[in-house]
Amino acid sequence: MRLLLVVISFLLFFPKNDLNCLNCSDNNKFSVLVITETKGFVHKSIGAGLELIKTLGDDNKFNVFSSNSSDVITRENLKNISSIIFLNTTGDILNLSEQEVIEEFIGNGKGFLGIHSATDTEYDWKWYGGLVGAYFSNHPPGTALAKINIIDNSHIATQNFDKDWEIRDEWYNFYNINKNINVLLNLDETSYRGGEHGENHPITWFHEYSGGRSFYTGLGHLAEIYSDARFVDLLRGGILYVSGKHNY
Repeated sequence: MRLLLVVISFLLFFPKNDLNCLNCSDNNKFSVLVITETKGFVHKSIGAGLELIKTLGDDNKFNVFSSNSSDVITRENLKNISSIIFLNTTGDILNLSEQEVIEEFIGNGKGFLGIHSATDTEYDWKWYGGLVGAYFSNHPPGTALAKINIIDNSHIATQNFDKDWEIRDEWYNFYNINKNINVLLNLDETSYRGGEHGENHPITWFHEYSGGRSFYTGLGHLAEIYSDARFVDLLRGGILYVSGKHNY
């Protein structure tokens, strides 16, 4: 009965055609909202990302709500949400009211997690740039196998990483990198062509911001990334961190 009431409550406030509860359960302890809206490039890996986050929710006891429309971002809707995840969002997807709601949400100690093209989002909203940690500048053509250097493996997201590793993906260069981010993973630019940052090329980071928590990873362009055990660990830890379920 309690689960039914929770679902009915969410459906009353979220537009019916936009909201999808992937795994609601009485056994779950908290909830996240995944936004997949795009106003630019649409990544084919969004489906794989949703499936992984659902699996992580099943395994770690959190509800996963998803929407491809930012219209669901209202104060009432976010009352029972611990963190918002931008999964391969692109472009200017938020209106001024939604921006205000997110600022209040983070200010109340909640969390934000950005995956891959979350940095290719909301270029004209300076506050968001600080939240996600950087903006996308460009990337080399196609995808490439590159080496990732572990900078910090004391965070829950990287605690299982004991050595550098290689993976194929699309590698972003950034601009307006927030100087306060804490870098977890760094790209080794000697292992692929097209990097523009030299020795310091952050690709995954976290930080406290405006009263809340933020985590970002540049990985996530290719669908197969979402079944890679290392990325699964990374995303699991990031979600638990921004949702306030694990302190750094």
